[in-house]
Amino acid sequence: MRIALLAHVRQRIAQPFMGGMESHSWYLAEGLAARGHDVVLFAAGDSDPRFTIDPVLAEHYERTFPWAEHRGSAPLIAHVDAGYAAACDRIAAGGFDVVHNNSLHRFPIEPARTARVPTVTSLHVPPYDALHWFVKASPAPTHRLTVTSHSQLRAWFPDGAPPEASVVHNGIDPAAWPFAATGEGAIWCGRITPNKGTHLAAQAALRAGVPLTLFGSIEDPDYWAAAVEPLLGPMVRYGGHLEGDALAVELGRAGVFLFTPCWDEPFGLVAIEAMACGLPVAAFDRGAAVEVVGEAGRFAAADDVDALAAAILGALTIPRHVPRDRVERSFTRDRWLDRCEALYAEVVAARLLQAA
Repeated sequence: MRIALLAHVRQRIAQPFMGGMESHSWYLAEGLAARGHDVVLFAAGDSDPRFTIDPVLAEHYERTFPWAEHRGSAPLIAHVDAGYAAACDRIAAGGFDVVHNNSLHRFPIEPARTARVPTVTSLHVPPYDALHWFVKASPAPTHRLTVTSHSQLRAWFPDGAPPEASVVHNGIDPAAWPFAATGEGAIWCGRITPNKGTHLAAQAALRAGVPLTLFGSIEDPDYWAAAVEPLLGPMVRYGGHLEGDALAVELGRAGVFLFTPCWDEPFGLVAIEAMACGLPVAAFDRGAAVEVVGEAGRFAAADDVDALAAAILGALTIPRHVPRDRVERSFTRDRWLDRCEALYAEVVAARLLQAA
């Protein structure tokens, strides 16, 4: 198939990933190309040059408008809207069989566009006002919606999901996250920002008496300086922002992974990466945490640092084959790509039926 992969443009689609959405688009592009599809990545122009890129914007907008989306910036909205409008027009004229839409933008899901080029839209966030009503109006035979967990599906469609919406769990290549039979201490990785709970992970590790290493991009420097940096010391250290191969090595050296969302995290890609390396998980019970981690973890009530400290010690008793087995059973890249290809076939068939 000739596939247009439409990404979001806040960050580059390149390693080291700023977050799960960048990782999702990168691995999707790589995986589909490896299966013989002709993939064009519509993303920020400074994304990974190994892909065929058709730029939505010349560069990711965080470089031009840092944090501006949180202030409802009119110039940013106009900048992004213009980029996506032009990109959607190029897709419509580009001879694509299908669009995989990861953009979280309203234009690609307009019924007139999805009727012209069959579309699969992946929703990576809980419902929010700027997109919610456009999503509700968008299901059609030529437009399928996916979410990453059953808890996310309930959040988007509390009165029941339409038949065009389904759960497609994220997946990883287990070979890229090799199993390690032993490890020591705790590890946390992700975007260092308040809604990821980095400071709570550090506090819980200190209370549990388990050394912790933090990895990830410092997205919010003020939060880092006020809430995280004061906790650094002999028991809590910062290891930097690593690409996947280097991060996999660090994960394999650890004994337990801390997953501390302070919002209703729809999935938690970092958790399954750690689980593949053999790490049990100590997590806050929010969003999809229990659904994803299951028997490979121990759980604490949201924001309860004392309970998370106890969960760390409990998770350390879980045999390391348990998390690895869970990933191989439910969260592999092949399983994920199979499901994506099946959805592409469904929307393409619906378009052919309409044209008959």
